[in-house]
Amino acid sequence: MTDANIVGWGHTTFGRLPGSLEDMIVEAAREAIDHAGIDPADIDGIWLGNFNSGLVKDGFASSLALNVDDRLRFTPATRLENACASGSAAIYAARDAIRAGWAKTVLVIGAEKMTAQDTAGVTAALSGASYQAEEADVSFPEVFARFARKYFEANGDHSLTLAKIAAKNHANAMKNPLAHLHKALDVEFCNTVSDRNPMIAAPLRMSDCSLISDGAAALVMVADERASAFDRVVRFRAAVQVNDFLPMSRRDLAAFDGPFEAFRRAYAAAGITVDDLDFAEVHDCFTIAELLVYEAMGLAPRGQGARAMEEGHVMADGRLPVNLSGGLKAKGHPVGATGVSMHVLAARQLTGCAGEMQKAGADLGCVFNMGGSAVANYCSILEPAG
Repeated sequence: MTDANIVGWGHTTFGRLPGSLEDMIVEAAREAIDHAGIDPADIDGIWLGNFNSGLVKDGFASSLALNVDDRLRFTPATRLENACASGSAAIYAARDAIRAGWAKTVLVIGAEKMTAQDTAGVTAALSGASYQAEEADVSFPEVFARFARKYFEANGDHSLTLAKIAAKNHANAMKNPLAHLHKALDVEFCNTVSDRNPMIAAPLRMSDCSLISDGAAALVMVADERASAFDRVVRFRAAVQVNDFLPMSRRDLAAFDGPFEAFRRAYAAAGITVDDLDFAEVHDCFTIAELLVYEAMGLAPRGQGARAMEEGHVMADGRLPVNLSGGLKAKGHPVGATGVSMHVLAARQLTGCAGEMQKAGADLGCVFNMGGSAVANYCSILEPAG
């Protein structure tokens, strides 16, 4: 079966941007098309990851991508929504079209305009990704605070570990020119509740929470038979989606079962273990999520994720750096863009194009993107072709 290969990419800066959702879609897509060096007329389909949930009025955004170039007129375009994993949902749907054989060249875009709303508006919009029958009035900081409280009850207070994760990702973002926040925060600041770092939802402080950001990212992917025409080619060694129950009441929050299963299946499909990976971009919407992912991906036994940090494995100079981009914590988290952004940055690592973020000898990378409260889980294993 033919598979998809990443051959070009684009990425706006993340942050509080002046442009509209349409502006960001056009900017990222044009950069990806130019980077791949393709004729827009050769694109067989377009997939847009965009959560929205009331963030902007553009509820039918898929065809905004046609404004990238008039040659895209009449190209099939579809919007994908799967909460914070909407970008990965778009990538996987586009890959499926290539694997099915009806598409040879595809354009994938992830985009979100969040700052058109105030903090209360964003909080309300994001709450749409919860189980409304039981969680309608629960903010996402409180959602992940519940994960943290359950984890702390089972394994002890790991507030210091969360502070170290935040400080690591802020330090990494200093080398990422696309990141929302270029501001180093030390562990002491992140571990201290203060006027500048208030408690948002105990035990999560502001420094434990990802940013409200605007931004877009885009990929051009082609089928195997077209890949040889491109200089930069990244292939999928594995791509796995696992969905868990939506109600939090049906899950053991300290177990993080959905992400565990996604990694297990991805490793099996790729024929690897965690020790084969050179780097990972993972979903740190809140620092507790990254700590739990350490365990889900096999860097430490259950309940001992802090070891991955204490032993230095996940640091920029460690054996398996996690979130060299700064992660959602400091790079930013424009919801629909996040999954595409993660794949773009992984592709840059694997082709030696990551600039100051570059990990020497990066030959096998992992992307883990998560939607909602560990409900929609996407795990990609990527490698350079050839």
